[in-house]
Parts: sequence; structure tokens; C-alpha cells
Amino acid sequence: MKGELLTVIIVVATALAFDFTNGFHDTANVVATSISTRAMAPRLAVGYAAILNFVGAFISLKVAATVASDVVDPESITLLIVFAGLVGAIAWNLTTWYFGLPSSSSHALIGGIVGAMLVAQGPDAIFFKDGIVGKVMLPALVAPILAFVVGGTSIVLIYRIVGRLRPRPVTSGFRGGQVISGGLLALAHGTNDAQKTMGVIALALVAYGSLPASDPTPPTWVVVTAATAIALGTYVGGWRIIKTMGSRIHKMDSAQGFAAQGAGAAVILASTHGGFPLSTTHTISGAVIGSGAAKRLSAVRWGVAGNILIAWIITIPCAGLVGAAMELVTRLPGGVAYVFVLTGVIAGLAFTGRSIEARRLRTATAQA
Repeated sequence: MKGELLTVIIVVATALAFDFTNGFHDTANVVATSISTRAMAPRLAVGYAAILNFVGAFISLKVAATVASDVVDPESITLLIVFAGLVGAIAWNLTTWYFGLPSSSSHALIGGIVGAMLVAQGPDAIFFKDGIVGKVMLPALVAPILAFVVGGTSIVLIYRIVGRLRPRPVTSGFRGGQVISGGLLALAHGTNDAQKTMGVIALALVAYGSLPASDPTPPTWVVVTAATAIALGTYVGGWRIIKTMGSRIHKMDSAQGFAAQGAGAAVILASTHGGFPLSTTHTISGAVIGSGAAKRLSAVRWGVAGNILIAWIITIPCAGLVGAAMELVTRLPGGVAYVFVLTGVIAGLAFTGRSIEARRLRTATAQA
């Protein structure tokens, strides 16, 4: 019993570590447009986003319920499966963060869990049709396209309305608007992304016997700790990905930033209402590309957009492979402890190796 309790503590700690990496990995989704258009100073922007990410996590639990009960069979889950899936997700998050690619933390998490479950229990324990396809893959396809259309349409209408006005007051006005739309986007991000970790912790508690498989609703302490972890990760900030989202796709003006943020927030909030564990990265990237393409197709750096697309496509299978491998390793004597320590060492090396460059990038972003 003591050994199982220690395992569940390790699994919950790993889930919160993933939530933290989700926060700094996805910070760019929320703040890159505001920083690149100088609507907000970098550190102020990430602090503002962190607070609203925390608040948003308390608005709804529909996405948490989906992750806990609609992707894999809660009756078949074990602590080792959850742990292995989390390690797969963390490994992919750190890899894409290292290379500055805004991939999907949501898909990394789901891919890791599914890969571990597939090895441990077989395909019958995975809800492919209604769960993976209906609630993960279809939203992954529809959301960025919808955000692209909404972002593009919005910027066309905005330019027609303000096209003959003086640039200086228009720019100032839209920068103020970005504070509002950016805050709404941060709130929307919290309503969706923080809940995925809540759902995974709920699965671990089901495996431990603390929650019934028929109703794996996360308790209050899970909601609070998950919200805190993603807020802290957001405040740390994934500065390499901020550069990609904020300027490498295309150089945005304040009106485009406002349109992209508003489009992303609308799509994410709609998906949260439906209980879909949406990729916020897919969504805001689609909105950013749409706001640039609607102004001029050549304004978008399609090579960068293509690299992002490739990262999206391979996220679920790559995270799934790592999750499957970790599930096999955790079966070995002391395997859980070894994998936990190894994950911490890898994360520490990644942070240490990029700390100097991150500080330089923050300075360059602030001066740009």
C-alpha cells in the first residue's frame, strides 16, 4: 500500500510537471502577438496571461471530463500507464520547445497516454472512433481552419473600417484592444489546457481507487494545483516559441494581432463549451496565419508554417512511441523511480542549456 501511495504521488507530481511545461510551451499562444506589436511589455504580458490562465482553469470541467473518461477506458487504467504517458508528453514538449516549434501540448499528452495504454492493455481499451477521432482529431482539423477563416475575415473587415483613418491613433487603439483580446485568449487557454492535466490526474486517482471510474470528476485540490502549475509555467515563458509565433510566421501590426487573438479566443471558448480537448497551439497559429494571408499571401513565411504543420502531424505518434517505451521500462524493478529521475535530469539540462539564450531573446524581443 505504501509503495502504491508513493507511485501515485510520483504520478501526480509528473502530471503537474507536464502542466508546467504546457504553460511555458504554450505561453506563445497567448502573448506573442501582444509582444510583437508592442501592445504590452514582455514580462507584463506573461504575468497578465499567467493570472488569467489561472482564473480560466476554474470556469469549466468539461474538457477534464473528456480526458478522464472519453479517450481511454477508465476501468483499464493503471498508475504506470498514466505515468508512462505523461513522460511521453513531457519528452515531446521539451523537444519541440528546444527547437522553438509551437507544437500541441494537448496532442502530446493524449498521444503519450494512448501509446502507453495500447502497449499495456491493447486497442480495446482505447476509444478510437468516439474519443480519438470524434473528440481529438476532428477538432484538430476544424479548429485551425476555422480560426484561419475568422482571423482572415476579421482583418479584412477591420482594414475596410479603419483604412482611411490616421495610422497613429488607429495603432494606439488596437494596441489597447489587444490588452482585452489577449486577456480573453489567456482566459480561454486556461479553460481548455489546464483541464487536460486535471483529467489525467483524475485517471491516476481512478487507478488508485480514490475516484470511481463511473464519475472521475477532479476534486478541488486537483483543480487548484493544476491551475497553479500552468500559471507558473506561463509566467516562466517559452521565449523561443514566442519568437516563432510573434515574428517568424509574419510581421504583424496591431490590427492583425487584435484579429488573431479574438479569433483564437472565440474558437477555443466554443470548443471548451463542447468539452473538446482542443489544441490551443493549432488554433492561434491558424488565426495568426489567417490574419497575415488575408492582407497579403506573400506576407506569410510559408516555410515556417510548413515546419509547424509537420510538428503537428508527428506529435501524437512521437509522444505515443515514447509513452509506449516508458510503459515497458516502468515494468522493470525500480523502473518508475529511474524514469522519474531521468525525466528530471533531461528537463534540467534543457533549461540550463537554454537559459542564457532565453535571456538574450527576452532582451531582443523587448528592444525589437
